[in-house]
Amino acid sequence: MTQLITADLVRLDADLGSDKESVIRSLAALVSGAGRTADVDGLVRDALAREATSPTGLKGGIAIPHCRTAAVSEPTLAFARLSPPVDFGAKDGPADIAFLIAAPEGGDATHLTILTKLARALVKPAFTDGLRSASSAEEVVALVDGVLNPEPAAAPAPANAAPEAAAAPRRSLVAVTACPTGIAHTYMAAEALQAAAELAGVDIHVETQGSAGSTPLAASTIAAASAVILAADVGVRDKGRFAGLPVVATGVKRAVDAADALIAEALRYADDPAAPRVAGGSATSDGAAGNQSGEATESWGGRIRRVLMTGVSYMIPFVAAGGLLIALSFLLGGYDITNVFADVVAKNSLTNLPDVNELGLEHVPFDSGLLAYVAAILFIVGKTAFAFFVPALSGYIAYAIADRPGLAPGFIVGGLATDIMQFGTPQTGFIGAIVGGVLAGLVAHWIAGRKVPTWARGLMPVLVIPLFTTLVVGTLMLTVLGTPISELMTSLQDGLKDMSGSNAIVLGIILGLMMAFDMGGPLNKVAYSFAAAGIGGASLASDAPELKIMAAVMLAGMVPPIALALATVVRPGLFSPAERENGKAAWLLGASFITEGAIPFAAADPLRVIPSIMLGSAVTGGLAQAFDVALRAPHGGIFVLFAVDGIPGFAIALVAGVLVAATSVVLLKSFTRGSDAEVLETVPA
Repeated sequence: MTQLITADLVRLDADLGSDKESVIRSLAALVSGAGRTADVDGLVRDALAREATSPTGLKGGIAIPHCRTAAVSEPTLAFARLSPPVDFGAKDGPADIAFLIAAPEGGDATHLTILTKLARALVKPAFTDGLRSASSAEEVVALVDGVLNPEPAAAPAPANAAPEAAAAPRRSLVAVTACPTGIAHTYMAAEALQAAAELAGVDIHVETQGSAGSTPLAASTIAAASAVILAADVGVRDKGRFAGLPVVATGVKRAVDAADALIAEALRYADDPAAPRVAGGSATSDGAAGNQSGEATESWGGRIRRVLMTGVSYMIPFVAAGGLLIALSFLLGGYDITNVFADVVAKNSLTNLPDVNELGLEHVPFDSGLLAYVAAILFIVGKTAFAFFVPALSGYIAYAIADRPGLAPGFIVGGLATDIMQFGTPQTGFIGAIVGGVLAGLVAHWIAGRKVPTWARGLMPVLVIPLFTTLVVGTLMLTVLGTPISELMTSLQDGLKDMSGSNAIVLGIILGLMMAFDMGGPLNKVAYSFAAAGIGGASLASDAPELKIMAAVMLAGMVPPIALALATVVRPGLFSPAERENGKAAWLLGASFITEGAIPFAAADPLRVIPSIMLGSAVTGGLAQAFDVALRAPHGGIFVLFAVDGIPGFAIALVAGVLVAATSVVLLKSFTRGSDAEVLETVPA
């Protein structure tokens, strides 16, 4: 194989431009000058496309842009010592050392092998100091060649000499990533951890617990791991599998932003007997309970966020399914179906359809007994599904704290919060669900941590913990906490009904800001939960403020992805190739009310993107309230227009917010990005 680096592929103390595109283009020119490529533009294009997926700047003033490309036929390495340094995206500043690694397209993983060897050497001061002090290109070549092609091992020692220690096996880690909606951050974090592990020279196996399903890690893989990384904003399923492993527990965003630090921390914990570990679940037979003690590295704020987001994440399917079925029942049977649904189902059947005129239904779209009967069925099923969203919120909050032993007590306390059996208990709503879920989780976790005889361990998760937790927390909610929380909920609802005119517009603006700020994060989910809980009654009048709030929240959540998709079409040169590809998907994501479609754009350029989409969503939220737009469906975007009252206002509010956000992001990128915008204009799609 041709030598990877030669003296004509090295430049020392060179001014290669003020941005990374210029540096990459100059290094590609070196590759061409050495006869390694006849397609400089193709090499630059592929290197920049890889750069767009994630920056290649490393800590310590180092950059390693790399790619697979058809522009070269042999693996090639070019090097430059930059003066002045150039920013490659590292958090600690610009790089003064840059390597360009080009590997043939369709070949083996040669460039990753090179990358791993280089990365391991680049953390050693002796190597980087040598590169910075080298006085000639030949000296750099010798240093790099010594890393990539180390000297063969010395001859075997004499028989009477002490045997050398065997080479240390390659370290192995396991990880789980999970975000509330499982759409974006879950997979972005997994990719970042895998890339960082490659750079660190360790194996990692990542289980993504996302919306596309999950393939559990094999038991043998877990057994061979030195440590586990739990990068999750929601509860990790079946955490007991990792019992005894050193654990790094953190939020999913840190895995995206600082994966290299997490890998290093996991390796350090693997060698530290005092490091936090996933608990062994002494109170259970399957390790389901008591697994939270391994989260010593997680801050209290992060833990609270994870617990609440777990509840919200599992709650949303109940809200979406129930709310959409109720909305469909209104489409077929009119809003008055809420008053007659029981009689329609009890007294009629498919062979004895009701007489629409006798039902007294108003605003029925179709004069059909069959449609009225179907509408009543949809309403019953939808209302039943919707009734479970508060218990699901409470149950999975408890699950996030105590794992499976907390699930049943949490659901039961949530049922009390909504008086699901109509026993006359205080209606505490989603606030009661949060309080009750936290209490159920804490009590279950405390009981699970008690020492019990070996023969009793199997009874703990299925009998003892649920029984005593339900008894304690249920009694506490009914006798002590239920009434004050119910009074608080009543006050909030009364205040909501009093909001009109300018106050309602201000509320719409605030909700819009919350929906766009973290695009599916805690603030977004708080606003959404507030709105979804408000329409749970389903029999609200068309001018009810709860329905207007739901419309403002959904419209505001649709703005960010659609606005950014529009911006990539209007000014494609301001966005990287990867962002332009994301823009194609963002149209449908936004139209479906999936705000997370904006995350890739915000992650790449938060200071310009987030303020822009917040402004657009605030405009939309305020206009939705000003136009009295009402919505009876809690999800669906443009696909639930049949559940909208005030479709013209719906359209005006959405279009206005999208235009404001798209214009803002284009202007900010155009006038504050300088030469970067011009650089991207030259990158082919």
